[in-house]
Amino acid sequence: MTGSDNLCYAGGVALNSVANGKFKNFTPFKNIFIQPSANDAGTALGACYYLYNSILGNKRNYIFEHPYFGPAFSDDDCKKALASFKLDYEYRDDIFDATAKFLKEGRIIGWFQSRMEVGPRALGNRSILANPMMAEMKDILNLKVKHREPFRPFAPAIMEEKLHDYFDANDYAPFMLRVFPIKSEKRDVIPAACHVDGSGRVQTVSKKTNPEFHKLIETFEKLTGVPVIINTSFNVQGEPIVCTPEDAIKCFLGTEMDILVLKKFLVVKAQ
Repeated sequence: MTGSDNLCYAGGVALNSVANGKFKNFTPFKNIFIQPSANDAGTALGACYYLYNSILGNKRNYIFEHPYFGPAFSDDDCKKALASFKLDYEYRDDIFDATAKFLKEGRIIGWFQSRMEVGPRALGNRSILANPMMAEMKDILNLKVKHREPFRPFAPAIMEEKLHDYFDANDYAPFMLRVFPIKSEKRDVIPAACHVDGSGRVQTVSKKTNPEFHKLIETFEKLTGVPVIINTSFNVQGEPIVCTPEDAIKCFLGTEMDILVLKKFLVVKAQ
């Protein structure tokens, strides 16, 4: 209808990750953009852009590369929160190595870093992380933390540069808004991240836009040979994603998560 190679769309329908993953295969569009807050809440952002560009005539020169526009918290903020809950903790300069080791062991980790994501997906800064290589991990996550319907899959986060080693993908998915088939030979490698139809709602993690999360996955790969981590939102069902260190601690204490990482502060729950 338009003759354009480009598609930019939003609204609740744009959160249909299965459809999003197929658009390039079944439409003439070559470039497809879906912003991370592509639900009703995101219409406010669209209204701002419309005013700024179309009404005021400003040049369109902003590239929407990442979703990390929310609040960030300092080391002092984390210390105060930990002290208020009287929690024992360690400050670890080797936090990536320590976290990757815990993941390899099958621990469930609350991961809190830098600025919060916008939109309904946790994209590596307010996330619960787990080992995708353990087939039982999906059931463990549901039993201990998420309490979701058993048929709902958990998302694999993968280093951007390794995407095509594991997925039959036609595009990158930095905002976790596309479902792609997992390559048949990799489904048994990451069974906890594989849906019943052999697909995964993938997040591609860029070293440029989220160096901390990328480094964690890279460190996990060095330990296991697998550049994938399960990434689900840092919350329990019915609650919003955690924002502050206090929110993260409350969620950690109210579930059976094993480890809490607030920046470089490490809390290990007593077994």
